[in-house]
Amino acid sequence: MTDADHAAKAAQEAEKKRHDDARKKIADERKAREAATKEGPAKGGVEGSKPTPTQEENDLAAMGVPVMDKEPDGSDEQPSPEDQMAKKQHKEAKPSGGAAYQTRQAQPVAPKS
Repeated sequence: MTDADHAAKAAQEAEKKRHDDARKKIADERKAREAATKEGPAKGGVEGSKPTPTQEENDLAAMGVPVMDKEPDGSDEQPSPEDQMAKKQHKEAKPSGGAAYQTRQAQPVAPKS
């Protein structure tokens, strides 16, 4: 292996360790938070549901760790990101529905003789 390969591998291992450390720290904080608040679901919340995104996902994102494995929040089936994007593109492609104004158009200039 070359020095560049060793450096790349060391950087990759350091990044993985940083992500693992962040996950461990968040897990420890979650355990402490759960121990401090054993009151049940929040007022007005639905029993068995979770906030989306979860606090852990927010904490990981704040520390720069990409969150790939999102926990289900307990709600009804949500549309996939692809479905949401297609819906948004479809909505943007629709005309706004007949403009009630007249646009200006350039008039040709008669040549001077």
